[in-house]
Amino acid sequence: MTDENNLHHVIIVGGGAGGLELATKLGDSLGKKNKALITLIDSTRTHVWKPLLHEIAAGSMDPDRHELDYLAQAHWHHFKFRLGRMDGLNRATREVSLAPFMDEDGNEVIARRTFKYDTLIIAVGSTTNDFGINGAREYSLALDTHSQAQRFHRYLHNALLRAQTQSEALKPGQLEVAIVGAGATGVELAAELHNTTRELTAYGLDKIDPDRDVKISLIEASDRILPALPNKLSYAVDVELRKLRVNVFTGERVTEVSPKGITTHSGRFIPAELVVWAAGIKAPDFLKDIDGLETNRINQLVVNQHLQTTRDENIFAFGDCAACPWLGHDTTVPPRAQAAHQEASLLVKTVKARVAGKETLPEFHYRDYGSLVNLGKYSTVGSLMGAVAGGSMYIQGLFARVMYRSLYKMHLMALHGVLAVIVHSIGRLISRRTEPHVKLH
Repeated sequence: MTDENNLHHVIIVGGGAGGLELATKLGDSLGKKNKALITLIDSTRTHVWKPLLHEIAAGSMDPDRHELDYLAQAHWHHFKFRLGRMDGLNRATREVSLAPFMDEDGNEVIARRTFKYDTLIIAVGSTTNDFGINGAREYSLALDTHSQAQRFHRYLHNALLRAQTQSEALKPGQLEVAIVGAGATGVELAAELHNTTRELTAYGLDKIDPDRDVKISLIEASDRILPALPNKLSYAVDVELRKLRVNVFTGERVTEVSPKGITTHSGRFIPAELVVWAAGIKAPDFLKDIDGLETNRINQLVVNQHLQTTRDENIFAFGDCAACPWLGHDTTVPPRAQAAHQEASLLVKTVKARVAGKETLPEFHYRDYGSLVNLGKYSTVGSLMGAVAGGSMYIQGLFARVMYRSLYKMHLMALHGVLAVIVHSIGRLISRRTEPHVKLH
């Protein structure tokens, strides 16, 4: 039996789409053959693909059926999983420290620990950036984790139940939802909410008229929704949202959030019982100047073309928490799932090279394959770029929807393999025939 102390120890912090995919591939290639010890660290017990969170929040997806247990994945794919939240780094001793892990009642379950590494890869993702707006933290909900998405769904369901059973008329703002930020998350959430509120009222909430009582507002500071995506795609989505009676406000910067709604810089007040903050991202605060590593203004670790941090060749970062140069462009790689997937694939090669003692590391060249925006059952639109379309091609309808759904299937294939995903998909297709189309609790 190989002594683990003699193996090259790779620690991956963060079990998001990129981190879990990287741990799985390294476990299968290096861990299985005892060529390296692979450890994944995450602050939660289960993984849910982040692009699904708006569906969980709206209730159109049951998270219990899409959660992946980290311990099980580690067992199946020859890596170790450690539960905990990274809160410190000692570069001199090459140690990562984890904060004590507490249960829901505040009791300490796992004491503070440290782990030694030879290669450290940080993939802790991003959190919502409220920009210090007055009341945003206190009176709005973020969708950074599946627990936050479930919390929003409970609030929404309780609001509908309250409206169904109360004897008095609806108050101003009651059953109104304001979504701050019209990026992909905000736009897709607005469309999903339009659908699921109608589904929910069909299951016995007969005193509520969704067209009359439920109002959804989308607020964006830029002059158009989806400002990071092509104009044509933005316009098409705007048209679809207005067909769904979503109130779209562009050029409106939120200045305050209160229990009754939001106020914008123009003085406009938008009443809302529920406010979702989906405007902007930042890397977790603990990364800021962590043991001298270089970070930018939104706490992202600055990395070079090899995804190495600029001040430590043994520490790498990727995904939303990293500011990686986009070679050939005057900007950094955008924080998208496709970027994290490409970066994870590169880091598999990088780690293998380091374990083999090679000094030359591969460079990361990001390929933008386009963007897809799903408006639930109503529409899917997107643009394919680069190698996919030989330029840029606008797509809509069934083909776009199939492409959108295939992104999740590709993520699952990276974790489980093709055969397992085919079997899982057939099982889900059969079981959905006996289930409600929306989560009812």
